[in-house]
Amino acid sequence: MSGNFPFPEYSKNDSTPNRDWVSDYPRSTLGSFETSNHLNAKVAIPRNTPSSSSTTTGRVSRACENCREQKAKCSGHHPVCHRCQDAGVQCSYGDRKREKMVKQLTELSSKVESLETLLCDIYHALDASSARQVDQRLRDLNLHPHPLPNSTLASSQQAPSDAIDSLLAIPTGVVDYTEEDFNRNDKVQAMGFVGDHSEIAWLYRLKRSLDHGNSTPIKEIPEPPAISSMNYFEDESEISVPNTVDLARRPPQHIADKLVENYFHVLHSAFPILGKALFLNQYRSFYSNPSVRPGKRWLAVLNLVFAIATRHASLTDQPQTDYSEHSVYFARAWKLSGSKILLDHPDLQQTQVEGLAAFYLLSIGQVNRSWRTVGVAIRSALAMGLNLRSETDSITHFSRELRYRVWWALYLLDTVLCEMTGRASIAAHTFCTTPLPVPFLEEDREDERVVQMVTNLGARSAFSTSLLSHPHVPPKDPLASKDPEQSLGKDKHVEQKPDLTAAENLTPNASLCFLYAVDLAQLLQRAVDAVYISSLERQSWHEVEAEISTFNTHADNWLLRLPMEFQSPASDTSQEFAQQRVSLTCRYYATKMIILQPCIRHLSQTSEASTPGTLCESMAAICVQIAGQMLDLLPGTGDTNWLHCVAPWWCILHNVMQATTILMTELLTRTTAHTLEAASIITKLKRAIAWLHEMSARDESSRRAWIICTEIVSRHGSRFGLGPV
Repeated sequence: MSGNFPFPEYSKNDSTPNRDWVSDYPRSTLGSFETSNHLNAKVAIPRNTPSSSSTTTGRVSRACENCREQKAKCSGHHPVCHRCQDAGVQCSYGDRKREKMVKQLTELSSKVESLETLLCDIYHALDASSARQVDQRLRDLNLHPHPLPNSTLASSQQAPSDAIDSLLAIPTGVVDYTEEDFNRNDKVQAMGFVGDHSEIAWLYRLKRSLDHGNSTPIKEIPEPPAISSMNYFEDESEISVPNTVDLARRPPQHIADKLVENYFHVLHSAFPILGKALFLNQYRSFYSNPSVRPGKRWLAVLNLVFAIATRHASLTDQPQTDYSEHSVYFARAWKLSGSKILLDHPDLQQTQVEGLAAFYLLSIGQVNRSWRTVGVAIRSALAMGLNLRSETDSITHFSRELRYRVWWALYLLDTVLCEMTGRASIAAHTFCTTPLPVPFLEEDREDERVVQMVTNLGARSAFSTSLLSHPHVPPKDPLASKDPEQSLGKDKHVEQKPDLTAAENLTPNASLCFLYAVDLAQLLQRAVDAVYISSLERQSWHEVEAEISTFNTHADNWLLRLPMEFQSPASDTSQEFAQQRVSLTCRYYATKMIILQPCIRHLSQTSEASTPGTLCESMAAICVQIAGQMLDLLPGTGDTNWLHCVAPWWCILHNVMQATTILMTELLTRTTAHTLEAASIITKLKRAIAWLHEMSARDESSRRAWIICTEIVSRHGSRFGLGPV
């Protein structure tokens, strides 16, 4: 029956309601409409038309923070959307995703830059482990702190592209690696590594800092020159030893006498590597008796004495010999003994040959070769046990004392060369029980008091202690708490209580000066270890500052112990002990400058302004004052004979350059123009440069030093009125 009911005809496409229209119906209504079979289906009633204030039905470009958080549809109106307006809450639109990323990146970049700056400021205070950890982490991240600190190069002379250590110079100068290839060419090989307590390293760091400035980005810094560019010595000059040297030739006796006399006058008291009385007896016998045929090593010693004396004569106005001969004497000595250094076993004479050869090389500006040669001499001395106290009965007390002096002479020479090169001393780090030299002349070796002092270790030790103790501190015998027989190792030696008043009655002499020089050299070696090397461990600046203050006090106490005859060279015009006074004063000033120089370096590289009166500031001021006093020792220009006859002529250029470099650093990095301080430093600098120019006439090393200093002053001293010199 249902088939009789008529149905309207719909096309296939009309069987489904229009989708746009259906979309306005609730889902329940749509379902009932689609499933109903009744002809009178309900008609859908459309929703009310939205108010004109509403947005279109499309999505808004950006929802406010409240709607986004509640996942509700936002009208997108500004400044307040409808939902927030109806709810009465504050409406805000946050940054878009891209804007957020840009803002985040800017904030992170600012934080990274701030942290890099912080690392620059605190890096010098880190210990070794922390500093290495920072280095490695920054290298891994390929980060570099900038802007650059004042000190742009550490003592290891690294390239600026090699990140942190070359830029954040540690005030202690600690170096446990190097990034310069010291084998890349002949000039670099000739100089080799230079440590941080050398004035060559001070010069190099100063020039790099001034040339590049504090604001130069790392990537714009060109490849740095090697530190050898600041070397004013003559290491790259070849030393030729001709094959045609006549080994049997010797100068006429009247020339030989002058040379031997000159050697003992200008060198022996400071470098007593030869027994004077013994050598002079052998020398007179050699020239007076044609039948005497000494060994090759003694002849080598003689020719080295001639070479050193002739070299000294070439620097003065002495006309008695051909100045070019000193290289011939050295070549003859080398042929006689030096060529067998690595093949023959050492003896005392060979050790003396090596020590004299090292001194000659130093006197002609061959510092690197001299340092290597004195190392060979010290190795020979170690092989012979000269670093140990001798208690054998097979040698006389005079021979025993001569061997002790050979050791301490090599020790002093090694100390000077380590100052110049900034390298660690071999002798200072060697186990040594050799007693300090007795303060008596060789001519007094038969004196009963001298014999007792040499043969009785307890008396000798207590006597030396009484001389070297602080004048206000009672001397202490280091062996007093030990068993005498156990300490001396021999039953026959009876411990005697020394007469300490003998120290007060001791007449000053050259040997006493030598004792004080050895004592000061030991102090300097300990200071270098503590302040610069420090077992290759970086310390915080406060620890280094404390060490500097301690050793500065020790140096001042050494000066208080010094007899008055060896003090005040500027005010005392007497000729007696003139050499000793000037030599010890130069050694004292050099020691103080090396100890205190890290304070100037620390202040010049610190970004924060230093507070006047602080410990570091006070010690830096002392360092500058000492540098000025060193230059005040020099007489009026033109008196070069004073330099080579009174001053320690073999290292006076080194001392002058130490003081000059410190004054240039203070003036060009920390001093304000047109002040009294600037005027005082400028006066002393002009004096130093004038002296270097005067010394250049006869010494190539001095000429090179003059060129380096004038170039730095001319380029960077314009604000102080210092133009081309």
